[in-house]
Amino acid sequence: MSISIQARSIAPSPTFALNEKARLLREKGEPVISLGIGEPKNPTPINAIMSSSAKLRVGDIKYSRVDGTPSLKKAIIRYTEENYGRVVAPENIIVTTGAKQSLYNIIYTLVNPQDEVLLLAPYWVSYPEMVKMCYGVPVPVVPEDGTFYHRMQDIEAKVGSYTKAIIVNSPNNPSGVMYSEAFIAELVEFCERKGIYLIMDDIYHKLVFDRKQWTPGYKYTDKDTENSRLIVVNGIAKSYGMTGFRIGWVIAPRKLVEIMTNIQGNMTSNPSVLLQAAAEGALTGQQAIIENLRLTIENNRTVILDELKAFNDVKLEPPDGTFYCLPDFRAYNNDSTKMAKFLLEKALVVTVPSKEFGMEGHLRLSYSGSVKNITEGIERMRWALDPEAPNEIYIGDRKLIRDWL
Repeated sequence: MSISIQARSIAPSPTFALNEKARLLREKGEPVISLGIGEPKNPTPINAIMSSSAKLRVGDIKYSRVDGTPSLKKAIIRYTEENYGRVVAPENIIVTTGAKQSLYNIIYTLVNPQDEVLLLAPYWVSYPEMVKMCYGVPVPVVPEDGTFYHRMQDIEAKVGSYTKAIIVNSPNNPSGVMYSEAFIAELVEFCERKGIYLIMDDIYHKLVFDRKQWTPGYKYTDKDTENSRLIVVNGIAKSYGMTGFRIGWVIAPRKLVEIMTNIQGNMTSNPSVLLQAAAEGALTGQQAIIENLRLTIENNRTVILDELKAFNDVKLEPPDGTFYCLPDFRAYNNDSTKMAKFLLEKALVVTVPSKEFGMEGHLRLSYSGSVKNITEGIERMRWALDPEAPNEIYIGDRKLIRDWL
């Protein structure tokens, strides 16, 4: 079978690969606990259901504009003004099949072969693969002090003549940290001055804890949308817990939106009209759903932080937002891939290795599920890894004895 070199170079998603293994174990009746995929368990907002149901009742589910329905764009304009303090035009918006497609559209539009895109480690696993799919070069920027916080001098040292863009995700998947206002201000000023595109993945911007305030990058530029190098990505998946609806959007200069619309028109055409109606319902309906979800996730974060304290040698930067944390497990194993496989095999717990996030020796843990799963999952992990943990444990209805430490 002849497969292109480019296609062979793209790595599979470690999240989906581990969850597929977990699915197969569940089908065999194994009591698997997933601390892997980030997916809130809240029900779909009622306004989203009613809005999509109205479309179904009239049977008006046809093609629409490639760049999104006018009514959803109107809702996004309002959302952008309320959350970003910026008024944009419909021509500055393209609606996509999820924020993931938004990011791919942007990279495909901007990047020529061998152009470089800086990724602030730890970064979302799909960023480097998307850059490679567009024949660009992903350039990781790893904080030298071992934390998840970056200094501008580290970023400037990586910038060269081929640098086309920087991707920043704050609050961050996988670490949960939110970059400081001072850092975002420096980064925006630097990119505007250097003519480097700053792609801001804001998909978690509503899920912030401890009364901290997320600040949009637009606050730190005096350029209008048409002349700014800022490109904003957002969507309904995380803040509204609507992961399966696959609706995201981009805010960008009109010329870039025109090109992205041409690209999308030749790839997927318009996002589902039915799902766009649901997204519109979510954006224009009661917004209490966001705060309810945020409070639930914040409580879960407190639970997982307390449970992880039981480990003697795990280091953790407490997350400021999202529903992920990235504890340092190097005291037990430097190879995160082997460790994740070991935990799935021995403890039936799904975690995500940090290697693909640009840092080794950590595991990404999601606390978007139930408190019961969080507490039991961490208990199993400690039993499998920590010599100070009890030697026996019940997993399901089976009593297991640890014999490898």
